Amino acid sequence: MQSAEKHTLFEDAQGFVFGTAMCAFAIVMLRDLGLITGQTAGLSLLISYLLSAPFGWVFFAVNLPFYWFGYRRMGLKFVLKTFACVALLSVFSELFPHLVSFERLDPAFGAIMLGFFQGAGLMAIFRHGGSLGGIGILALYLQDATKFRAGYVQLAFDAALFAVAAFLLPLDQVAWSLLGAVVLNLVIAINHRRDRYIAM
Repeated sequence: MQSAEKHTLFEDAQGFVFGTAMCAFAIVMLRDLGLITGQTAGLSLLISYLLSAPFGWVFFAVNLPFYWFGYRRMGLKFVLKTFACVALLSVFSELFPHLVSFERLDPAFGAIMLGFFQGAGLMAIFRHGGSLGGIGILALYLQDATKFRAGYVQLAFDAALFAVAAFLLPLDQVAWSLLGAVVLNLVIAINHRRDRYIAM
């Protein structure tokens, strides 16, 4: 198989702007509906609800401890790309609510669409060698250190996060949040295939 051509700096930049913008729009929908999602973004949303704090600042702060794991596991280039993506999402998620609002957003429709938006955004970020940091980085680090599968670490974290959310949020909001998380994970599972898509 012919090796894939590397992305240019400009291509990486547009991929990160596109990906973080899609994820930030999903965050606007999540906050409008009072929902959460999985991983670090979900934890940051829950904290922002409890403290009435801006999501962007919380998300940026929550990710800070994970860069060391990213550096140890995947090197400086990955950490710099991830830092850029986290910073962009933090800024966009605070900017976008001033540019768009929803007069009516059905919870079922919103949960499905935000799952699609997040999935598309993350796919773009992954294809250009970045991430949104957090639990995914820690999971890969623990997999190397303990041989415990990264997917199980992420699943356990999300299960704990949604269990806590069930005590803090109305159960219907938790149910719609789960729908959005399922849609997101299906998009990633079906489309993020290194055997089919090898460009990095």
